[in-house]
Amino acid sequence: MFAVFKTFFLLGCISFGGPAAHIGYFRRAFVSQRRWLSDQQFAQFVALSQFLPGPGSSQLGFAIGYQRRRLPGAIAAFVGFTLPSVLLMLMLAMASHQWQDSHSFVAVVHGLKLLAVVVVADAALGMFNNFCRHRVTASVAILSAAVLLMAPTLATQMLVLLMAALLGARRGRATPAYEAVDGHWRWRPLLLFAALMLLPLALPGQPLAQLFGQFYQAGTLVFGGGHVVLPLLQQLVGDTLSPEQFLGGYAAAQAMPGPMFTLATFLGFQLSPTTPLIGALLATIAIFLPGFLLLLTVLGRWQSLACHPRCAGAIEAVNASVVGILIAALYDPVFVSSVASGQDMAQVLLGLALLRGMKMPIVALVAGFLLIGVVPTLV
Repeated sequence: MFAVFKTFFLLGCISFGGPAAHIGYFRRAFVSQRRWLSDQQFAQFVALSQFLPGPGSSQLGFAIGYQRRRLPGAIAAFVGFTLPSVLLMLMLAMASHQWQDSHSFVAVVHGLKLLAVVVVADAALGMFNNFCRHRVTASVAILSAAVLLMAPTLATQMLVLLMAALLGARRGRATPAYEAVDGHWRWRPLLLFAALMLLPLALPGQPLAQLFGQFYQAGTLVFGGGHVVLPLLQQLVGDTLSPEQFLGGYAAAQAMPGPMFTLATFLGFQLSPTTPLIGALLATIAIFLPGFLLLLTVLGRWQSLACHPRCAGAIEAVNASVVGILIAALYDPVFVSSVASGQDMAQVLLGLALLRGMKMPIVALVAGFLLIGVVPTLV
């Protein structure tokens, strides 16, 4: 289990770029390098994380940890991947915010955004090669990307995945050689999920219970990754924090490695002036917990259903659609928010050549793109 924690902790230190980029980091670490799971298993976990509310990349890591060492492995994966970002956000909350608007900070963020373009492009290429080998699956991926680029909404994403599943189920396919972890639903996590929804009502007037309830509600309602949580959290806590505090924490969260949902750490610290560390911890746990409980509820049954021909066909099509979703994310928000000039594009192409052609380690690329951001500010 320590190996799971160590691996995810190291990834949590270098996984810049948000949910789409995290898929690339995870695929490279656990499919290409360590071979902890196959491309098929990885894609099934990615597809499942797209269907459930909560932080998609963290749910993916949770599922990989569960696959490796059951529930202790899942918890070790979550703690390892999230801890670096949580500690950094705590330091930020304790320190002055003056440096956030500095030219050096903006330049470093820009370099890391360029790295995210490289990582997401690598993941999209690798997954397309593995899951779009036939005319139908390639068409599903391309059409999914096209639809999402024209109408980039959560409802469109869910519709695209549903249509792909229906198409794949109708076609069917041979039962894959895949061993299910479990073969049943898990009702206890679902009951706990429902009980925690009622916690603020059971403890009225308790500030920490209300804080937990706010962030638990956010984790329950948010689909689509870290960027989607911004308007919901702003609605939930916007009356308590100033816009400068809220947007400052959000901007910093984008520059941190690991999950963007650790914005909750910063907000929980600010919202609990008497017990800031407890508030930060509660808010962080609350925003992640709903997605994990729902994942535990369906994970075993999801994997056993993957052995049924019609379900296997649906999953094959959904995998292709997920590739399309990743391609759409590569353009917006990853590319459009990062590449602003021909020089930026040249750096992205160079990074992609180093990653795919020369197999340069991710750590070296992180250092290189940090220098890309820092050096111009020193000249």
